[in-house]
Amino acid sequence: MSRLFRFPAPALWPGLALAAALAAFAIFLSRLPFSTQAGLSALTYAIVTGLVIGNSVYPRLARHTAPGVLFAKGNLLRFGVALYGFRLTFQQVASVGIAGVLTDITVLCSTFLLAVWLGRKAFGLDRDTSMLIGAGSSICGAAAVLATEPVLKPADSKVAVAVATVVVFGTLAMFLYPALWTLLQHVAPGFWNETTFGVYTGATIHEVAQVVAAGRAIGPQAADAAVVSKMIRVMMLAPFLLVLSMWLTRSERALGVNNGQPANRITIPWFAVGFVAMAGVNSLGVLPKEVVSVGIQLDNALLALAMAALGLTTHIRAVRAAGTKPLILALALFIWLLVAGL
Repeated sequence: MSRLFRFPAPALWPGLALAAALAAFAIFLSRLPFSTQAGLSALTYAIVTGLVIGNSVYPRLARHTAPGVLFAKGNLLRFGVALYGFRLTFQQVASVGIAGVLTDITVLCSTFLLAVWLGRKAFGLDRDTSMLIGAGSSICGAAAVLATEPVLKPADSKVAVAVATVVVFGTLAMFLYPALWTLLQHVAPGFWNETTFGVYTGATIHEVAQVVAAGRAIGPQAADAAVVSKMIRVMMLAPFLLVLSMWLTRSERALGVNNGQPANRITIPWFAVGFVAMAGVNSLGVLPKEVVSVGIQLDNALLALAMAALGLTTHIRAVRAAGTKPLILALALFIWLLVAGL
C-alpha cells in the first residue's frame, strides 16, 4: 500500500492533467445556479464530459494519458471514498433516532438484495452489473457505484451503465417527491409532517445533491431531516463494502477462485476503513470548520477526477451493448424505493 503514497511519476501527469481539467469544468458547472436548483452534481457532469471526450478525442491521446487516467480511476478514487467520511458525524446518526436508523438499514438491505435477485433471476444480468446498480440505488448513487467498483473490479462499461441508471432515476425522484408531498397534503392532510417526509426522502432518493434539492423544495424541516437520513445511508457505505468484500472472498474460495490471494485471506477494503475513521475524527469536533470544508472540497475534486477518468475509458458502444435490462432493473428499484419506502 505504500506505493500509493509515492509522488506520481512523470508518466502520470498528462492523464492526471486531462482528468483534472474535466473535473474542474464539471465542478464549475455544478456550482451554477441552475445546477444547484436542479440538484445536478459535479459527478454527473464529470462522467458526461468524460464520455464525450472519451468517445471523440481521447483515443488519439490515450497513448500518452492512459497511465494518469488509470491512476485517477483507481488510487485517487479510493482516497476520495475515504475522505467522504468528512461529510458526516456520529452525532447526526444519533439525532435521527433508532427508528430512522432502522428505516435506512431496511431500505438499504432490501433494495440491494432485490437488485441482485431481480438482476440475476428476472433479467439475466451479470453479477457485477446487478450489484453496482443495487449499490447505487440503495446507498448514495454514483458515489456508491464508484466505491463498490474497487471491490467488484468490473468492466468500465458496467460501472458507467450503473452510474447512468442511478443518475436518471435519482433526478426523476428529485422532481417527483415534492409533487408527491403536495398530493399527500390534499389526500391525507395532517397525516404526514415535514420531518417524517424528510426522513422518507433521505432514505429513498439516490444522490446527496438530489436529496438536498428535493428537501428544500418541500420545506426547511424536511430538508434537515432528509439530509440527516441520507447521511446515515452514506455512513452505511463502509460496513456495506466490508461485508460485500468478505462475502465475495468466501464465495471465490468456495468456487476455488482466489485471484492470486492466499486461500484463507479475506480482503478488507482500506478505503472503507478510512471512511469510518474520517467520520470518527469529524465527530470529535477537534477539526476546525475550515479544515473540514477543505476536506470536503478535496473529496469533491477526487471523486470528480475519478468519474471523469471513468468516462474517458468507457466506450458508448459498450454501454449500448448492455441493452435496456439495466435500465429496467433500475426502474424496478426506483418503484420499490418510492412505494415500499413510503
